[in-house]
Amino acid sequence: MGKLRVVFMGTPEFACPTLQRLVERGHEVVAVVTQPDRPKGRGQKPVPPPVKELAERHGIQVLQPARVRAPEFVEQLREIAPDLVVVVAFGQILPKSLLEIPRYGCINVHASLLPRYRGAAPLNWCIINGETETGVTTMLMDVGLDTGDMLVKKATPIDPEEDARSLHDRLSILGAEALDDTLGLLAAGRLSPEKQDDSLSCYAPMLKKEDGLIDWNREPVAVRNLVRGMNPWPGAFTYLDGKLVKVFRVATGEGLGVPGTVLKADREGIEVACNGGSLILLELQLEGKKRLFARDFLAGCRIGPGTVLGRGD
Repeated sequence: MGKLRVVFMGTPEFACPTLQRLVERGHEVVAVVTQPDRPKGRGQKPVPPPVKELAERHGIQVLQPARVRAPEFVEQLREIAPDLVVVVAFGQILPKSLLEIPRYGCINVHASLLPRYRGAAPLNWCIINGETETGVTTMLMDVGLDTGDMLVKKATPIDPEEDARSLHDRLSILGAEALDDTLGLLAAGRLSPEKQDDSLSCYAPMLKKEDGLIDWNREPVAVRNLVRGMNPWPGAFTYLDGKLVKVFRVATGEGLGVPGTVLKADREGIEVACNGGSLILLELQLEGKKRLFARDFLAGCRIGPGTVLGRGD
């Protein structure tokens, strides 16, 4: 097999290590397809996706269709005539007409050990659900949602202190390695696609802000996992006197009390009762203010034993 003509489709920071690896290994990346620039910040100035910025640094043609299923884009890709399309966190579902264009199909790098955690936010939900292991899977895409035949898997343990940002960074590198292995097997004619067992699958939907609301009636480990899985976005949160408070880092406490009630507040943190235990809030942010360590937060916000954190309604 000679050098492949590859089209890369991806958008966020997570996809960048895989694109970088393709370039470094000398693959012929003939075009990069990414989402349109989006307005951001107070001035709502259009900001390019990280993948676009990386592609432009390497002088690769960038395409930003509003809809990849639009007939004019499908025809444009057909004219490019790629041997292979590589997809990493692109953000749109590819139609059958597009999947059928490349000679070797479309290979996706997915951030879970399929068939577990199909969907948009597998990395977050595996932490929220208390998993101790995750990984990445490359798969041959079909018209379903992450249902294609599996190609290469790479597993990694999840550290009990790890949050979604840390795991994101590790899995983005692992994904690049998995694709590298996949292309090596493809070149050697040794790829062995494996069907997914649908009975083992679970869904990892896109995160919504409201998913981060802390229910203090849950056990400490469940609340702690929520905080880890929601950091940095959209963030776990609770309410203090009607004001939203984001919680970024916690530790397990030893106290008992009515769930949501502050048991202690000092330089070491703010201890809050949960169901059957407690958590110590270490880093938090009152709406409209900066993210702070608990000791600095308490310097500007009076919280003492008996204060109740709640739902905000």
